[in-house]
Amino acid sequence: MVKSSHEAMHRIFQHDPGLFSRVSRVLGIPIAAPVKVAVLPTDLTETNPVERRVDTLLRLETAEQGAFLLAVEAQGRPASDKPASWAYYVSFLWSKYRLPTALLVVCQDRGTAHWAQRPVSSGPPGLPTLTVQPVVAGPHNMPVITDPEEARADLALATLAAITHAANPDIGTVLRALSTALKDVPEDEADPIIEFTAQGMGKRPAKDLWRKLVAVDLSFYKSYLSEEIRDEGRVQGRAQGRDEGRAEGRAEDILFVLEQRGLDFSDDVRTRVTDCIDPETLRQWLARALTAATAEDIFGEEG
Repeated sequence: MVKSSHEAMHRIFQHDPGLFSRVSRVLGIPIAAPVKVAVLPTDLTETNPVERRVDTLLRLETAEQGAFLLAVEAQGRPASDKPASWAYYVSFLWSKYRLPTALLVVCQDRGTAHWAQRPVSSGPPGLPTLTVQPVVAGPHNMPVITDPEEARADLALATLAAITHAANPDIGTVLRALSTALKDVPEDEADPIIEFTAQGMGKRPAKDLWRKLVAVDLSFYKSYLSEEIRDEGRVQGRAQGRDEGRAEGRAEDILFVLEQRGLDFSDDVRTRVTDCIDPETLRQWLARALTAATAEDIFGEEG
């Protein structure tokens, strides 16, 4: 049952809407008198279901902070409506679970990161009733891990760091360190790291580099990623057909593997590889390139 004191404490502002400006001066946060007032319905129940989903939600508990919720949002670019959504997420979760709620936003470019970490208040100037200021992880504060040993010490952190630096000009060095760190990791542990990294590179050229590094360093030829390496290629010759495009891609992969393994090869080898248009032959050469002692050995007995 609602007490009369409860009713009086808020209904008086309906009776005299200008009262708030006078009270604000008493509180030391003066708000100008309103020039227009509308009394709105107080029922905030949503009659139609509204789908609101946070990207990832975790319940964490530590010795220092106790139990709390962590909402994780991936943000690709600034969006003016996002702070309001984040405020809704945090307040809703706080109300539903009665637990402190933290918000982490992960970005891949500095501009978005700086935008996301700015505090945004829902109140008018001088009266920040509800302020949203996420913790932000992005290229401005995540480490650039180029040491395989450092990457191996925390593969998940190294993966997240690589993802946030996907647009970094030195991303190749970062990915090489990560692929080297995965060499002695069991396949069931390495597979999700490989997948997250591939997804995190998006459509950037670094995704192709990562696929090739996986083929060279890990030889996961039964995994989904290696199937993509074998079957996709770089389809540069779409006008000449899908098979031709695959052949070009596989030829590039063969030469890349030889280069990464430090094997010298002559112009004759390069020409023979790039001129071959048979996908099955190229597949065999690519498999041999992983272990061949010399570049010429990839051709087997026919060499």
